[in-house]
Amino acid sequence: MDVADERDGGDRGDVPTGGGLTTGEVARRLGVAPTTVRTWDRRYGLGPDAHTGGRHRRWTAADVARLERMCALTATGIPPAEAARTVLGEAPPESVPAGRADAAPPRPTGRVRSRAGSGLRLGDVRQECKGIARAALRLDAALLEELLQAAIDEHGLIAAWTEVIMPTLQAVGRKWESSGEKYVEVEHFLSWHVSGALRRAAPIAVPDRPGAVTVLACVPGENHTLPLEVLAAALAERGVPVRMFGGALPVESLVTAVRRTGPAAVALWAQSRATASRPLAQHVATMEWGVRGARRRPAVLTIGPGWTGRTVTGLPRPTGLAEAVALLESVVSP
Repeated sequence: MDVADERDGGDRGDVPTGGGLTTGEVARRLGVAPTTVRTWDRRYGLGPDAHTGGRHRRWTAADVARLERMCALTATGIPPAEAARTVLGEAPPESVPAGRADAAPPRPTGRVRSRAGSGLRLGDVRQECKGIARAALRLDAALLEELLQAAIDEHGLIAAWTEVIMPTLQAVGRKWESSGEKYVEVEHFLSWHVSGALRRAAPIAVPDRPGAVTVLACVPGENHTLPLEVLAAALAERGVPVRMFGGALPVESLVTAVRRTGPAAVALWAQSRATASRPLAQHVATMEWGVRGARRRPAVLTIGPGWTGRTVTGLPRPTGLAEAVALLESVVSP
């Protein structure tokens, strides 16, 4: 038996002992992890209105309908906190007959209390950055993972990266640079846990769609992979199939990967101007494949600060994560 389940409401084999469904049954019905259902309950107040046997969760038809609405909203890219406010502000589902014993009473239509408010407030961001930085400085793995996951759950992947995680990484990097490399272990520790949080947030194993694959790779000599990892996670969250090749992919290997996958788009990351290669980007942009008369080329994006001042004519250069995601989505959209 899973200890967390026992502690969190006792989904004992997911067999209902009374009216309603257990958390495990609800998760299977929605196609999400049980931990996601519990997080939405604990963080946003989307839990069941009835419990049996003390704290044991039992989800009614009305409870499940709210979670289905939550799933539908978050699937469109709406941050979970905003989606929860929308769900809790809506009228109860009409599909639940009035007067049923397991029917949920109307939820309050007032604004839900959330640290996210109407978005990321500056004070909240600073507090979250400080908390994550302190956990990294203490090398507290459990707390760091909890705080990173909470930021992603509350604000959504793109906002969490842009407003919380990236500023914290930059602050830790400045601390390292100004202290004679005293905190190099903290930077590595934080980067490793951020990478794990991104993979958990949106596994990149998205089913292929013909002509929709995106290749992500660092240019040769470039080993800063975290920005590509968050881009891969954000695309996967939106159902875009990704081929992630990570750091310092040799030219020959990049060319081979593009020919083998026939991608709709290729994103080349460069952190430093010394690694940003115009000839490489131009070469990839001219690659063709397919049968005669129906040859195709990839859309090539040059991303990262290394491309500043090294613009390649005809190739888009998004300046941030949200812009890169929007451009790639537009390329692969049917």
